[in-house]
Amino acid sequence: MLTAIVGINWGDEGKGRMVDLLSKDFDIVARYQGGNNAGHTVVNDKGKFILNLLPSGILRDDTVNVMGQGMVIDVEHLYHEVKRITDAGIEITPDRLKISDRATICMPYHKQMDCLEEDRLGDAKFGSTRRGIAPVYADKYMKKSFRMGDLLHMDDVKRRMPAIIEWKNLTVHGGYKADEIEAEEMIKWLETYGLAFKDYICDTTEYLNNALDNGKTVIFEAQLGALRDIDFGIYPYTSSSNTIAAYAPIGAGIPGRKLSNTIGIMKAYSSCVGEGPFTCEMFGEEGDKLRTAGAEFGAATGRPRRVGGFDVPASKFGIMAQGADEIALTKLDVLSCFESIPVCVKYEVNGVETDKFPSGEDLVNAKPVYEYVPGWGCDISGCRSFSELPKAAQDYIIYLQEKVNAKIKYVSVGPGRDEYLVIE
Repeated sequence: MLTAIVGINWGDEGKGRMVDLLSKDFDIVARYQGGNNAGHTVVNDKGKFILNLLPSGILRDDTVNVMGQGMVIDVEHLYHEVKRITDAGIEITPDRLKISDRATICMPYHKQMDCLEEDRLGDAKFGSTRRGIAPVYADKYMKKSFRMGDLLHMDDVKRRMPAIIEWKNLTVHGGYKADEIEAEEMIKWLETYGLAFKDYICDTTEYLNNALDNGKTVIFEAQLGALRDIDFGIYPYTSSSNTIAAYAPIGAGIPGRKLSNTIGIMKAYSSCVGEGPFTCEMFGEEGDKLRTAGAEFGAATGRPRRVGGFDVPASKFGIMAQGADEIALTKLDVLSCFESIPVCVKYEVNGVETDKFPSGEDLVNAKPVYEYVPGWGCDISGCRSFSELPKAAQDYIIYLQEKVNAKIKYVSVGPGRDEYLVIE
């Protein structure tokens, strides 16, 4: 079985908690794209963890975790992330963590270029996390990057590094007028942080194909959501990789395999980190109340997230882009403090109402059309079945299900591993 767990909206939907929950039934968890520019917050019996690069299955003792070739890996960040996890008493060995030899390394100069460009853009910035993601993906497609497998051949890295750095300095020093990058410093950085993972690097394509041939099951874990996909998202305010489920077998390294099913994750309201159009955004006291209730601050950056009511047009588009077979609705408990709950049911674009999710300037100019539905005004964190929910909460789930035309199967009512219910 090959199951993809993906975001329906702008990211931060709660994918980490769902992977942590569902991974008990799977042998392998595989990340297939992105880097440390987003985070998955997971709360379980071992504690609270923020994972940026490691797959969320790393928190289960008997699960193998794969970092696929579609990822971009900052080995310094990974080094410290692994240390935090192991310091918490969780063992990470090459038997439990396998890193693709084809995954791209995010170098310090990629982060530097990310910061330099955001600073140059000023008020026109993209809202980058400043972690080097766009520059490293650009270098990947320009065929001027290092890959994890190169760490097994450091003599070749040392041979190639001066030419790469000379080329990079044309931009960093010649364009941005920053200090020149030194090749020796980059080599030392790779030796300090990258070589720590030599025993974890392998041919994950071979590993995953062999595992599947032997009846093993795999969850593909996405970073961010459909609306941040480089092709289908709110371009140019997207990530630099394909976040959609269809890319999962490719990014994990097994392009010949087909997905069995896709679970789309969406919040009971909307949140967004970074710049770009966010039609349903709420401001002022109402927005502050929702942000505080949902603890909406970025797991990777700590930045306050933009928040709004549930967005029907955006969610319907995300479900279509992801090909979601079923939906997990997260953070329903956050809405317990609202007497009435806002839902963006349509957009107004150039004076005309539409239930479609537009692109380009039409999306920039779109205005929300809201409906308000009754709240339930009580704590639901102890509910473990649909029937235990107050009727208003049941009605809200049914209302959203009808609006997006997709089956909601899982509902989280708290951050913990056991704080959820299944709707059969």
